[in-house]
Amino acid sequence: MGLKEIKQREVRRTRSKYKIRKKVNGTEAKPRVSIFKSSLHTYAQVISDVTGSTLVAASTKDKDFQTTASTKSVDSAKLVGELLAKKMQAKGIDAAVFDRNGFKYVGRVKAVAEGLRSAGFKI
Repeated sequence: MGLKEIKQREVRRTRSKYKIRKKVNGTEAKPRVSIFKSSLHTYAQVISDVTGSTLVAASTKDKDFQTTASTKSVDSAKLVGELLAKKMQAKGIDAAVFDRNGFKYVGRVKAVAEGLRSAGFKI
């Protein structure tokens, strides 16, 4: 893959991200769950857009994260969603809006959402 294709992919994701953020806003009662995936790790954080602060975060780099699978796998992403759900329950958050951050809703992004839903959260 050449440099031109990488730049085009970044531009597409950035445009998509801004379109999504126009519609998706997190409040104190229903904060925003934002996902980011790098080539090695998956990150998820719960953000209150009213205060502009991160309430809870989880990733494949956390100390609480325990798995024998690769950090790039869909199974690991689902565990990140479940770990985030536990942390959200501890903070008293029971519902959130989902921000896929410009990524397509497949693979690891979908697995994080499924992990949250399997823990009983409404997204």
